[in-house]
Amino acid sequence: MVTLAVVGAGSRGSSYARHAAGSGRARVVAVADPLAARRAGFPEAEPYADWRELAALPRQADAVIIATQDRDHVEPAVRFAELGYDILLEKPMAVSEDDCRRVVEAAGRSDAVFAVCHVLRYTPYTRALKALLDEGRIGEIVSIQHLEPVGWWHQAHSYVRGNWRRSDESTFMLLAKSCHDLDWLVYLTGRQVTRVSSFGGLKHFRPDNRPEGAADRCLDCAVEATCPYSAKRIYLPLAGRARWPVTVLTDDVSEAGVLEALRTGPYGRCVYACDNDVVDHQVVNMEFEGGTTASFTMTAFTPALHRQTRIFGTRGWIEGDGDRLTVFDFVTGREETVDTRSTGDPTARGGHGGGDEGLVDAFLTAVATGDRSSILSSPGESLHSHLIAWAAERSRLHGKTVTLE
Repeated sequence: MVTLAVVGAGSRGSSYARHAAGSGRARVVAVADPLAARRAGFPEAEPYADWRELAALPRQADAVIIATQDRDHVEPAVRFAELGYDILLEKPMAVSEDDCRRVVEAAGRSDAVFAVCHVLRYTPYTRALKALLDEGRIGEIVSIQHLEPVGWWHQAHSYVRGNWRRSDESTFMLLAKSCHDLDWLVYLTGRQVTRVSSFGGLKHFRPDNRPEGAADRCLDCAVEATCPYSAKRIYLPLAGRARWPVTVLTDDVSEAGVLEALRTGPYGRCVYACDNDVVDHQVVNMEFEGGTTASFTMTAFTPALHRQTRIFGTRGWIEGDGDRLTVFDFVTGREETVDTRSTGDPTARGGHGGGDEGLVDAFLTAVATGDRSSILSSPGESLHSHLIAWAAERSRLHGKTVTLE
């Protein structure tokens, strides 16, 4: 039985911990979070209001799940590595290149099992796709088109009203949201990125797009009924259910509790009257070693769907929607459909299409056996995908193609 400590028991940390405990292979023995309600979610664990209290003690668990806010990853990651804990670290590793390197170096010094939560690598869909590519079913990969459809309400929740709305309080959008996808493209190709260009910005969620008659809060707004981003429409149907995203608003998920959160908290604000600055759309063009290219689009203005991908090879192509893969063979002219559907939807609420569960299972296997082959990304590989994000952001801001070292 693997023993776990949880540092940061919000949505992501709790989700990973519950997958681990629910598997019967792990037990949560310690939880560190400044909010008492979150600590109370693990009644059998020793509670700590600050991770430093836990880190001041001799090692209390085999492994630690670190899922604090993005800017608070580096210090606990380094410290728990020094203490010898195996580490499951939520992405992004950190919000500066230097701090990411600090984390990688600390993991190397400790020789701990170390996994960044690149959950897309661990979905049944990705496993099936990777197997097709490795079998050479479409020959050599020449180019890729990849779309991340964030979802109109998810953008409003997390990146306009929520914790990731400002780059100075969290980090820029590509690193916060899409390092999943950049890592995934590297994983599929098996090659590192050499050059990047990028364009995008904050087009819609700005004061100058505010409808006439709109109020500062949705509960007071005369035009709320016709607004796609109405907080009433997004959250009130979920009242009474203790699940993401409504649990982010309040611990009282009753209708009265949700209404009070919309009346007084950040999630009831008009999306055109927030202090957000992260982009709502961005494209990234990448060149890989050997000349393979990929184009990636992240956009808010979609339903909350699985990623959509087309992979073009020398002998065929594959089109995928997160559930099914369609393989077309240039030699035979035949088309084959591979169904990979798993339980859960593509959002965090749905466990990222089986990715959360797959990641946790792989991590527990590595911790229990000492065999790290189940972990699908090394610290260095995770660092590379993060560096792609910084290169893309520099390109977007300065209008230049960026070469990666």
